[in-house]
Amino acid sequence: MQITFKLYASLTDYLPAERRLGNRMPLEVAPGSTIAQVIEPFSLPMSLVHLVLINGVFVPPGERATRTLVEGDVLAIWPPIAGG
Repeated sequence: MQITFKLYASLTDYLPAERRLGNRMPLEVAPGSTIAQVIEPFSLPMSLVHLVLINGVFVPPGERATRTLVEGDVLAIWPPIAGG
């Protein structure tokens, strides 16, 4: 099944070079894949996986290992961001 995978800020460096400018890529994943399974091949440091959204809805850290994705989902991830 296909989802859209989006990484923001410093996490875009973990996308393939040709996808970094747009910060998103279509991604083929196995049906029933969890968020954790989707991000594992990208070697994202879990300390940088801060804000996770599926279709614009926040997914708490405790649900990321079990929350599954479905066809057409948009998975977006932000690192911790500080500012003022």
